[in-house]
Amino acid sequence: MADVTITTTDSLDGREVTEYLDVVSGEAILGANVVSDIAAGIRDVVGGRSESYEKKVEKGRTEAIEDLRAEAEERGADAVVGATFDYEEMGEGMLWVNLSGTAVKTRSE
Repeated sequence: MADVTITTTDSLDGREVTEYLDVVSGEAILGANVVSDIAAGIRDVVGGRSESYEKKVEKGRTEAIEDLRAEAEERGADAVVGATFDYEEMGEGMLWVNLSGTAVKTRSE
């Protein structure tokens, strides 16, 4: 896979956007086994944080980034600007992670 830069900003230092291609997105839907996750959550909650759920969210972010990069590359982009994450609960035990932004072509300034 090509090296597609992803940034939350509207520009990239040292690079000029030469073409705006399209909106691209990457998604991940994570399922949770409620019974085992509750048991794990009870064991690993410290200070209001659950390590097992944090790992699931991290996995979702990683999968969404990989999907976004692949879609941007398919469109001929070398970068994605204005990227934002969105998280939604989809029913009991399901988490949807979405990353979207604008695929662009750039050149060094």
